[in-house]
Amino acid sequence: MADVGRNRGRGPDSHIAQGGTTPEPAVPAVAPRSPATGVPKFDGVVAHAAAPRAAGHDMAGPGSAIDALERVMADHWRALERDHLGDWLLRACGGFTGRANSVLTVGDPGTGLPTAIAAVTAWYAARGLPPTASLPAPVEPSALPAAAPAGSRPTVAAEGPERDRARERAAAFTAAGWQVLAGAGAYVLTASVAELAATGAAALPGRLTLDLAAEPDAGWLAGYRYRGQELPPQARALLLSAADQVFCSIRDGDRTVAVARGSLSGGWAGVTAVEVDPQYRRRGLARILLGAVARWAGPAGAGSAYLQVGDGNEAALTLYFSAGLTLHHRYDYLRPA
Repeated sequence: MADVGRNRGRGPDSHIAQGGTTPEPAVPAVAPRSPATGVPKFDGVVAHAAAPRAAGHDMAGPGSAIDALERVMADHWRALERDHLGDWLLRACGGFTGRANSVLTVGDPGTGLPTAIAAVTAWYAARGLPPTASLPAPVEPSALPAAAPAGSRPTVAAEGPERDRARERAAAFTAAGWQVLAGAGAYVLTASVAELAATGAAALPGRLTLDLAAEPDAGWLAGYRYRGQELPPQARALLLSAADQVFCSIRDGDRTVAVARGSLSGGWAGVTAVEVDPQYRRRGLARILLGAVARWAGPAGAGSAYLQVGDGNEAALTLYFSAGLTLHHRYDYLRPA
């Protein structure tokens, strides 16, 4: 099953299209260093101390800094194993999805970049997984997707410290022999929950019905086809890993014809796994699912929403731009050549 605004990428995150609320997670302290190597130790424990919520949308709205939003998104899709290298977040989940099996390179790793990259390589090798890094960055005006509305600009400016940090990280990985996985990156889009709720308020066509559930049923899981394959055993735990989540199903009688997952954490609503059966496309079902997630998330305290769209998925970008979402930033995956 594939969706109208199909948000599956061609690489590690082919699940993406990707909630009670919790305070925004604090940036973890730099890990203690090994006396022998000077490399930050992995303690195997990830604890998010509650940090005061910033006023307004300084940290919890579409204008958030890239690093802050990336940390929030990581708590909407929590890998079964998480570890820290300074501020960097190492994630492993048996190879299921890129976001759950890559190091999130935001903040300070607590050591020089070459040493940090070597530690990342060793961490994934010890788990039998390919070393993978997620590098978020602003979108350069010259690199806007073709589906972007005329005259639009990313929420995060391409000039300034965000870009400089991204370039420094990318240069370090390149120097270590890593390269970008072509076609595996994604754009991150954001919108206000209120706007999405209004956009997706249309009535369902015909005899279709909409159901919301706290856990995915068999019909929902069958509709969410990761790379066209059966879901692995760890998929269910990952789908249920946020502070709270909802599973939206549009049905035609007993048949599930469209699905989406909503999640809540850090004052944000996340939208993932939007899929529409090919026979039911062009009926506005994806937009209705967006609205359903927003109307669920708003009363729970979410003011803003995000989703991710894989590289090259212009149809999905067109849909989401038309629904009022705007481009925030993008991320790419890198692996050793």
